[in-house]
Parts: sequence; C-alpha cells; structure tokens
Amino acid sequence: MAAALLTTACADRPVPLRIAAAADLRFALDDLAKAYANEHGNARIEPSYGSSGVFFAELQNQAPFDLFLSADVQYPHKLAERGLILPGSEFTYAVGRIVLWTGSASGIDIMRLGIDALRQPAVRHIAIANPAHAPYGRAAEAALRSLGVYDAVKSKLVLGENISQAFQLAQSGAAEVGVVALSLAISPGAGGRYWEVSPTAYPRLEQGGAIMKWTNDPAGARAFRTFLLAPEGRAILKRYGFSEN
Repeated sequence: MAAALLTTACADRPVPLRIAAAADLRFALDDLAKAYANEHGNARIEPSYGSSGVFFAELQNQAPFDLFLSADVQYPHKLAERGLILPGSEFTYAVGRIVLWTGSASGIDIMRLGIDALRQPAVRHIAIANPAHAPYGRAAEAALRSLGVYDAVKSKLVLGENISQAFQLAQSGAAEVGVVALSLAISPGAGGRYWEVSPTAYPRLEQGGAIMKWTNDPAGARAFRTFLLAPEGRAILKRYGFSEN
C-alpha cells in the first residue's frame, strides 16, 4: 500500500522544464516562469543562468536541459546544424541592449559624460562579461572599439564569467562602472544610474532559443516557447528592456 501511495505521489509531481538561460534573463525569466505557472497549474520551471557560450559547449555534450534560451541566436542555430535540437524548434525571442551602469553613490556623472565617463581617473575598473564566450561581453568590447575608447580603457577591464557576474562586480564596487545588459540595469533592486549605449555601436544582440532533441517534455517545452512568444510573454520581456526588433 505504501509503495502504491509513493508511486501515485511521484506521478502527480510535474516533470520540471529545465531551461539553460542566458544570464541577462535572470530577472525576466523568473517573472515569465511565475506567469506561466499561473496559467498552467502546477507547471515547474527550473532555470539555470550562465554564459550562452558555456551552455553551448555543454549542450554539445547533451547537458540535461530541455530548452536553451541564448543571448546570441547563432548558438541555437549551430546546435540545429549539428542535429541536436528538435526539428523546427529554433526561434528568436528578443533583441537585447547594453548600458553603462554605475552605483547610486558614485560621483561619476555617467548621464552627462556618456562613454567619456570611462576615461575619468576615478574609473579604475570597468566590468564586462568575458567576450570569449558571453555575447554581451562581445557587444561591450565592440561598443568600446567603435566609440573610440577601447585602447584608452582596455587596461581597466575586469571580466565576469557572464553578464550577471559583470553586473555584480559593478554593484559590489569592485568595478566603478559596468558595461551590462539593460535588462539587469532596470531589474528590481538594481539601483544605480545608467546611460544607454547606442545600438549602432555594437552588433545586434538578437537572442534565440531551441528545444533540445533529448528533452524529457517536448510538449511542455513547446508550450513554454508559445507562451514566451505570445503577447503576455513579450510584454514581460519588454518590461525588462528587450525589444522584438
């Protein structure tokens, strides 16, 4: 009898949808997961946040995720080329943006100075995500180069493993300024001040996803993808500074 009860209890527990998510989604996806659960009863979303490039490498070795939400649409595209996703499951969900961010107590007038704030003597460290595997790090480096300040500030750069870690470096004071995702700069409790970098200064941050071929719950993954791309999902993404184009 006890065994039967245990079997029933386990059967009643929904299979979690495991999402490998770019770190810029840390707050937006938390809200998306709550809204999705409200609409789908006891649906369970289990996001893991990190660098899109690191996830890409792990997923090539069939890391146990059902869905990949990348900060660079090219990563899911490459997984599709390798036959590692469900056919036809690749999608684009948002376009990201970058900003210069500094803490509320900072004396750096980032709003007035813009990119020239990085040249100030008071700015000794500038946090960015690691360009080797983080799309937002590549965007930050590209922006610094195109705006003509890279050579002047490259010795000040400190690297976070992903964009969330870069933002934490700036929030903690380990870096006076961070070149970070707008979605993090406007997240609840972020504080500070920010100046948005012109989107023309860096390659378009088109963000995309895909459902992995080995997913335990293809129907659940498709349902979440549909929700993400529907008006309610897009409205949440827009609240965090993401755009559709």
